[in-house]
Amino acid sequence: MTQPRVHPYIPNTAPAAKAAMLAATGADSIEDFYADIPDDLRLHRPLNLPPALVAEEDLRRHVAGLLARNSSPDDRLTFLGGGTYPHAVPAVVGEVINRGEFLTAYAGEPYEDHGRFQALFEYASEMGELLQTDVVTIPTYDGFQATSTALAMSGRITGRRTVLLVSDADADKLSRVTDFVAAMEVKQLPTRGAVADLDAVAEALNDQVAAIWVETPSATGAVEQALPRLAELAHGAGALLVVGTDPVVYGILEPPATQGADITCGDIQSLGLGQWFGGAHAGYLACADDPRLVMELPSRLFGLTTTDVPGEIGFGDVAYERTSFAVREEGKEWVGTAAALWGIAAGVYLALMGPLGMRDLGETVALRTRYAQQKLAAIDGVELADDAFHLREFVITTPIPAAELVARCQARGVEPGIVRGESELTVCVTEMHSQADIDRLSTVIEETLS
Repeated sequence: MTQPRVHPYIPNTAPAAKAAMLAATGADSIEDFYADIPDDLRLHRPLNLPPALVAEEDLRRHVAGLLARNSSPDDRLTFLGGGTYPHAVPAVVGEVINRGEFLTAYAGEPYEDHGRFQALFEYASEMGELLQTDVVTIPTYDGFQATSTALAMSGRITGRRTVLLVSDADADKLSRVTDFVAAMEVKQLPTRGAVADLDAVAEALNDQVAAIWVETPSATGAVEQALPRLAELAHGAGALLVVGTDPVVYGILEPPATQGADITCGDIQSLGLGQWFGGAHAGYLACADDPRLVMELPSRLFGLTTTDVPGEIGFGDVAYERTSFAVREEGKEWVGTAAALWGIAAGVYLALMGPLGMRDLGETVALRTRYAQQKLAAIDGVELADDAFHLREFVITTPIPAAELVARCQARGVEPGIVRGESELTVCVTEMHSQADIDRLSTVIEETLS
């Protein structure tokens, strides 16, 4: 008979510990906890897992082997974006977030970690200044969730169930958002010149529309320049304007909130989080200090408060009664352990950059994006897909299948971009790409096509 195994990394797996827990709950066996799961959904066999690695060194070698299969962006010249971007990460960001009081504390509760409350308050304050909003939540899991939450909020606020997407959205993001707001209908409208078609928006608006959803820069890097008009259209129909955007661009662009957006949301991966094999990601939600909006935010908010000591201030939850912590199953949306550590990373990054640093960053990205557009468009057979203003990403059309072009460039040590269509390639340029890097991309594509 096989003896019960005590797992080296999972607590309470010893038979005596399991028996004590069963006795405390009144259950006869672990099977009692799964009784409500339909039988046809149960596996009825052990998981198909490889043999256990008992020794720590064996596990280390195994994980190292898995990681070695990946290619780092540092190993070759890459122009890949698509939601995870190659922006500079100052060394001090890692130094701060790897401090024990930040890295290991759970959720930042006051009984164990006062510092995280203040760190996240500073992050939210910096984001509020950058985005010109009064209120910024602590981070959600990612920008996909933040956008989904913003649209769900619009439905609760207006009592309506239709969302008009007026931009080119990332396919993965659209899929996730659509799943999240399944009770609502997301209608994608055609774009004109890579930005919103205002005539189509005006025609689609009716008394069932909860929100106009704008992505700027869009999935193709196009910057929406008609936000004031979109806000006017939305508000005239009793709807909200929800803008999904990357805060990294607001050193040079006017924030959506000052152009009429009701809710600004997105991902903070660009703010010192790095790429991390496809992550790290964390979302944000930002709005005015309007109770109609704030009381629909499910995420935690940290603010200043007084203490028992006269003249002393502390940091704590704001409007805690909104959250699922307070109202449990009556909560508007479940909120639990989120990506708070990444909020601290972004806070350190923003503090280091300051307003002038963010302006310099935005100008650098804008200039290098335009330089790359001009260099690639000068290649025979290559054209820009549209004439909109782009930041960081843009689309080129290619005279041969885009997948074939990518394969040829890869063979020469360059990742030229992401295949978007049969003959379309999305190219990403940030401050990490020098003029020489862009020149090399141009040369490799030109020689590949010749």
